Amino acid sequence: MDATFPALLIRDQVQGSERVDFIRMDEADLMPGDVEVAVHYSSLNYKDALGITGSGRVLRRSPIVGGIDAAGEVIASSDTRFKPGDPVLVTGAGLGEYHHGGFAGRIRVPADWVVPLPAGMDCRQAMILGTAGLTTALILKRFQENQQLPEMGPILVTGASGGVGALTISLLAAQGYEVVGLTGKPEMAPWLRSLGASEVLDRHGLSMGFRPLETARWGGAVDVLGGEVLGWLARTVDDWGNIVVVGLAGGADLRTTVMPFILRGVSLLGVTSANCPLPMRGPLWERLGSDWAIPHLDSILSEEATLSQLPEFSRRMLAGRTWGRILVNLRADT
Repeated sequence: MDATFPALLIRDQVQGSERVDFIRMDEADLMPGDVEVAVHYSSLNYKDALGITGSGRVLRRSPIVGGIDAAGEVIASSDTRFKPGDPVLVTGAGLGEYHHGGFAGRIRVPADWVVPLPAGMDCRQAMILGTAGLTTALILKRFQENQQLPEMGPILVTGASGGVGALTISLLAAQGYEVVGLTGKPEMAPWLRSLGASEVLDRHGLSMGFRPLETARWGGAVDVLGGEVLGWLARTVDDWGNIVVVGLAGGADLRTTVMPFILRGVSLLGVTSANCPLPMRGPLWERLGSDWAIPHLDSILSEEATLSQLPEFSRRMLAGRTWGRILVNLRADT
């Protein structure tokens, strides 16, 4: 194995072309940890794009290797739970935020961050899922814990053409829910229907109303947008329905009244995958490899990138010009 490996280094105090540097690192550059992993694949997430471009304050250390996801093979471990050759994955937990992340040929991380790759799942599939896949599993877990049943009516998924949206449509449809997609890219409607959406709505033509309660349309909802759309969802989800909130691409504000909660019993549920506890994280990945396996992964994968392409891919993502999931192939950079 080569003594050096490629990495994408971000300098958070710098803007412009000098913010991101493509470097070679060696073992001495790795951060402290119990498990060293040769990274085969990573993925590009919205948070990664914010960090690479400097469009959001998401990095907690500088300089830092970006990438909140990684999957590969254990090289060395001081923890008896792992041995060289084990296929593993790491998502969130500080990776790419304050600890050198998955946009590098190797990582060294605490053992409690590491999850064995589920049986039957390879590194490529794991990173088509990545943080977005874990988020999707958490969405289903929250729905089931709060008694969101398929017979309660259709689930509206906002940001449907993005990674979390597409994976959520595919998983919920496979689990027997009727799913409706809401997207700002109406040209993606045939693709979303192929993933399991029964209907696709154009966000730009949406009439949201203004009353404290509007006509109930949805059994529940999954929202990646926040802002005005989340307020509308609260007004239009039916009795005892749940809204799982996973993002704020449309804004951090929430304007609502107590009416949906005290007259319809609507529940607002939060999901964060970054600090999902290990006792919950491992079993969720096992389910993603078994009874919660998400169909259509190859269709949900839109593009495969190398490290050098990530600044451009990040700008496109923040401009709304990407769809589905973007895989990062570290093997192509070695």
